[in-house]
Amino acid sequence: MSIVNLDNKTFRSVSNTGNGEVDMETLFHYTQDGNMISASYSGGGIREGNLIGQMDQEGVLSFAYQHFNIDNEFRSGRCVSKPERMANGKLRYHESWEWTNGLEGKGDSIIEEI
Repeated sequence: MSIVNLDNKTFRSVSNTGNGEVDMETLFHYTQDGNMISASYSGGGIREGNLIGQMDQEGVLSFAYQHFNIDNEFRSGRCVSKPERMANGKLRYHESWEWTNGLEGKGDSIIEEI
């Protein structure tokens, strides 16, 4: 069992590489069942998106994501996210992602539990 539980937690993007589409107005709403995680996300530059993947025993997430941006363009990619427990007890994830459809390139982002 993982040391992290994301079920019913909400995260906000706090930083992203310039070639990403998620911004500080994007909210992620997670669910978790065992090691399976999923989330819906929207806001800012994202019209609607979702992700699905798994969590390892250290709380590291590996997932695929897909979304429509506000220009109605479809994008998808993959991501590995490493957890950090902040001083206030909430979670911060350091993400390394890569586009697989719609755009090219890689990037880094950070999301924080709200």
